[in-house]
Amino acid sequence: MDLKDYKERQRELSQIYKKAVEMYSSIGIDSLKEKLAELEKETLKDDFWQDKERFTRVNQEISRLKRKIDPWTQMIRELSESLELADMAMGDGDMDVMAEVCDSVEGFRNRFNDLENMELLSGEDDALNAFITIHPGAGGTESQDWANMLFRMYYRWSEKKGLTSDVIDYTPGEEAGIKSCILLVKGEHSYGLLKGESGVHRLVRISPFDSNSRRHTSFASVEVMPEISGDIEIEINDDDLKIDTYRSSGAGGQHVNKTDSAVRITHLPTGIVVQCQNERSQHKNKAFAMKVLKARLYELQRKEQEEKKQEMMGEKKDISWGNQIRSYIFQPYTLVKDHRTGIETGSVEYVFDGDIDRFIYAYLKSLRTGE
Repeated sequence: MDLKDYKERQRELSQIYKKAVEMYSSIGIDSLKEKLAELEKETLKDDFWQDKERFTRVNQEISRLKRKIDPWTQMIRELSESLELADMAMGDGDMDVMAEVCDSVEGFRNRFNDLENMELLSGEDDALNAFITIHPGAGGTESQDWANMLFRMYYRWSEKKGLTSDVIDYTPGEEAGIKSCILLVKGEHSYGLLKGESGVHRLVRISPFDSNSRRHTSFASVEVMPEISGDIEIEINDDDLKIDTYRSSGAGGQHVNKTDSAVRITHLPTGIVVQCQNERSQHKNKAFAMKVLKARLYELQRKEQEEKKQEMMGEKKDISWGNQIRSYIFQPYTLVKDHRTGIETGSVEYVFDGDIDRFIYAYLKSLRTGE
């Protein structure tokens, strides 16, 4: 290790410290500390232990605040100490300490990235499971195949993240691909991670379905909705529902094609239609369809309350040119580009194998910074 390398690592350490202090301020850690002190003071009151409900609520909030405050406070303290140590080592010419400082930089960088990512997932519904609904745009088999490619991409992404994916509905196309599908992704912060995927996705490639090998542009829409937790009330009047049963056309073995187990529910006041056909039981399909309906109605309510949020499900856009959030290009070059953040990569194959975290976190960061 030479002096130039050491100074570069020292500069990196200083940048991480600066970013950490900025995050500390933007999160409002000092205000959270004041709130924590007030709650801890409340636990010292003589009657605090007598009210069990209050006792539980306050202690849960204390634990939550500590989980948020302590990692940032500790990291900033350790960064400050490392910077002081770096200056002393430089002055004394202590090569052993210099090497120790250099080795610590990557650890601090990883800790900061992990904490920053957790802050990006602190929204009201971010911790919930997520429904992903995919619909092909105009274009027949080509667009249907594109929708199926997206379905596989999200399925592979969830596997890599250690999340569970359940296929709620899968309607295959006549020749290839899918007419529609619903995937339920279950696990920590599924909705928070996936919410930015809502929108129109564009594919440019030489179509395998074109005998003349011409280049085609296809579109598909992705809608991401949180699975409603039990404590969120969504009122649905039975008289507002039209429920149809029909014979499944999707995967699921011989049984699905022998009985009218598939369920389609139409919510008459809003015109929202949901369906589920992947379970053998009509009752299970109806239960899943109702879950999806509740999720759609919840998104619709949020859209009405917060019109400015473009990712809300109720905000319909044409599945066509000009509305896409991301483009995936195979010809005349390979490129995947997110039009909201400018993030891009030429590794198309890796993206379709589920490597989409760079796009996910860049979008979440843009929400926090407003850029």
